[in-house]
Amino acid sequence: MQTLSVELFWLTLTILMTAVIWVPYIVNRLVEDQPWPALMNPQPDLRPKAQWAERLMRAHDNAVENLVVFAPLVLMVHVTGMSTALTANACILYFFARLIHLLLYTFGVPFFRTLAFFIGFLCQMVLGSHLLGII
Repeated sequence: MQTLSVELFWLTLTILMTAVIWVPYIVNRLVEDQPWPALMNPQPDLRPKAQWAERLMRAHDNAVENLVVFAPLVLMVHVTGMSTALTANACILYFFARLIHLLLYTFGVPFFRTLAFFIGFLCQMVLGSHLLGII
């Protein structure tokens, strides 16, 4: 049995986390709107009544936008064989920064949400800088 590198393992967890973020939002919509209206085509002006659900969807959008940057960097580290303790730790830290960002965003906690986002961004920059031989 082949095992994943540390970077690919944490990329996989990050992808799976991003993939399930929408579930509580949909459950909220089913409860608020009843199943049939909730399953109809979404209307852009129809917003959830629960503010946490609205923030959760914005957090999901943000997670997807950042995954577009993070995933290729991790894949390039893997393909080029440039994995180090630094890249492994950057991937681990990225996952937890994004998880914390998601929770803080959903529960409306300012400042620390931005700090978590920034830590994730720094992890992306570490991976990119490592690929370019800067660090």
